[in-house]
Amino acid sequence: MKEREVIARLRRIATDPAARGLADDAALLGDLVLTHDTIAEGVHFLPDDPPASVGWKLVAVNLSDLAAKGAEPIAALLSLTIGDEDWDEAFLGGIEAACESFGLKLIGGDTIALPRGAPRVLGLTAIGKAGERTPSRAGGKPGDGLWIAGTLGDGAAGLRVLLADRTAAGVLVEHYRRPIPLLAIGRALAGQASAMMDVSDGLLLDLGRLCEASSCGAEVDLAALPLSRAFVAERGGDRHARLFAATGGDDYALLAALPAGFDPNFSLCLPPGTHIQRIGRLAEMPGIILSDAGGPVALPEHLGHEHDGV
Repeated sequence: MKEREVIARLRRIATDPAARGLADDAALLGDLVLTHDTIAEGVHFLPDDPPASVGWKLVAVNLSDLAAKGAEPIAALLSLTIGDEDWDEAFLGGIEAACESFGLKLIGGDTIALPRGAPRVLGLTAIGKAGERTPSRAGGKPGDGLWIAGTLGDGAAGLRVLLADRTAAGVLVEHYRRPIPLLAIGRALAGQASAMMDVSDGLLLDLGRLCEASSCGAEVDLAALPLSRAFVAERGGDRHARLFAATGGDDYALLAALPAGFDPNFSLCLPPGTHIQRIGRLAEMPGIILSDAGGPVALPEHLGHEHDGV
């Protein structure tokens, strides 16, 4: 089954209001925000990635979902496959470092052993304290501005660098291996966002999910996508590079729909160094319309990363 088919089937089971119709990144149970992400060897990390960075990434990708809900991390449950003592010790060191960095308490979980040579599959459930508002993917309205906090393309570019040279290092590789969840920015935006989610599978794919949940479409200026200096130095800044950034995934930026005319740069107290940029708006007509200075841009066939079974 394809990912969207599995989710559609699960909606027949997950009928409690806390599930938000499985149309969101997290569940809202009372004043708690709950999310669970799994990372798998060969899918989300390379077999020879440093195990400490894998531990860090597992925590960070879960906290990115909490950031998109404006939640404060409070606790986590870890699902761990064990087998290689040295690898496991270094991995747990990465978990510990991330938990200390983001004030996350590990309170339980589960461990299993896999057959030798089986790919590692690791999971974490993160629990957060909800703020005054917990924006979902739904709620966006035509005319809302679309804003990106963070940059796009760095994670995917870092992966490409590593696939070409497994000994490579640098800013892009670090972003791929050790993303930083934008927790403080998420809390600042949550009070104003009509819809918000993190960008993990690719901007165009994730924006499509936000549009579907909000029953609207979107217009995006490709030239407005926020790119880092490291990305431009590696991939360039032309249309081809920007489409790569819009579809690559592993960004862990925040995508927010904010009221028309609202500029968070002037209207909110954002953390120092915040990079947030308007990239377009939500529209009445369904679908995503891309353009840049050269005119309309056709949507690429590949919008991002989807998990499709066999």
